[in-house]
Amino acid sequence: MTTTKTLHRLLTPLRGIADDLRGRAALVVLGCLLAQMGLAYGYVFPALAPDILDEMGWTRSEFSFARLPQLTAMAAASPFVGFLTLRYGARQIILWAVALLGVIFLAFPLVDSLYQYYALMVATGVALTGVGDVSVGYMVSRWVARSRGLALGIVYAGSNIGGVLLVPLVIVVAERTDWRTALFAMGAGAFALLLPAAGLLLRDAQGEGHPSPAPDDITRRNSMRRLEGDDDLNLRAALRTRSFWILFFSLFTFFFYFLALLEHMVLHFTDQGLARAEAVRLYATAIGLGIWSKVGLGFLADRIHEKKSILIDYGILALSSLLLLADLESWLLWAFVASFGFAYAARDVVYPLIVSDCFGLRYMAPIYGALMSTLLLGATGPLFAAAVHDYSGSYAIAFRCFALLNFVALLALFFLCDERKVRDFPVSIDTE
Repeated sequence: MTTTKTLHRLLTPLRGIADDLRGRAALVVLGCLLAQMGLAYGYVFPALAPDILDEMGWTRSEFSFARLPQLTAMAAASPFVGFLTLRYGARQIILWAVALLGVIFLAFPLVDSLYQYYALMVATGVALTGVGDVSVGYMVSRWVARSRGLALGIVYAGSNIGGVLLVPLVIVVAERTDWRTALFAMGAGAFALLLPAAGLLLRDAQGEGHPSPAPDDITRRNSMRRLEGDDDLNLRAALRTRSFWILFFSLFTFFFYFLALLEHMVLHFTDQGLARAEAVRLYATAIGLGIWSKVGLGFLADRIHEKKSILIDYGILALSSLLLLADLESWLLWAFVASFGFAYAARDVVYPLIVSDCFGLRYMAPIYGALMSTLLLGATGPLFAAAVHDYSGSYAIAFRCFALLNFVALLALFFLCDERKVRDFPVSIDTE
């Protein structure tokens, strides 16, 4: 009897953890997770970099420059994706994006010039934006209320799961055939697996072209009403707040650091004497750790304030940038992989939460889309790191700059607040 009471006492805090993650909401979360696996398509290019550079004869700067037009396209597309998601529903945006991704990767084997490669990378950026944080995050946030952090963590883990499964598989295919065949197989997989699954599982919430929810979704609907309010800030109002520009700056510093590491991690490890297989293994490990960090921090975020969640994440991110300056032959190498893998991935979870905490849920999609335009600035990170390496023969100067920016961003985040409580200007009710 004592054991039963003890077990009951231990399990009581866990009750209600995912009580709104059931029925149709659970299927939508699963569909969003599968759609997010499409983001893993962006992870394969750094892993294939040695093969592509060897065949095409491009420099690292030329290869890395492809990220700039790609991420510029993502930055330009993000506000439009946010607006279209709010107007037409997330489902249509995600399905079109998955289809576009498949077409693009079927075309990659035809590349025979640098400019063709750049053009396809631009198109890839548009497709990845459609299955990215804005549309998927909005769909999940509309379906799940009390367990929203956990649901976002599960969904955003899809890109990491896809990376863990896809990157090693693509390397195997490329070694047995070539990089062109590997990319073609990815395009075929988008049509054979991702698109049918997304079409079957994804549904927009009520009010976005979805019929009235089933009776067991009444609790979810009532909770969502409590999360939204007439005082929610739209994009025009959010642009006039301090918190928006703090989030804008911190998201820029994140992308400036993360995208550079995503592009140059394998190359940096091989420069330090690691075998390519070991470098790719560490790269895949960092991606894989994101699965646990997203779910873990999402679970924690449902129990602590959103501001604490983002401070934890950016604190670990800043730590990783310091560890990157250490000797890679020591145990600090694994400390870097662990901290970077945790922090970069968990950012996906904490940002939709902090955006809705600062401005409300109703206009989260267009506000988050506007914030994602920081990709235009963050896209210079890979090019900056490549230029530093080509000039000095080392990434050291670039890594020091990343560490400084990460700590400045961390300090700025302490000044975030709920802008609905401090605003002194009228908010027009519209759907920008």
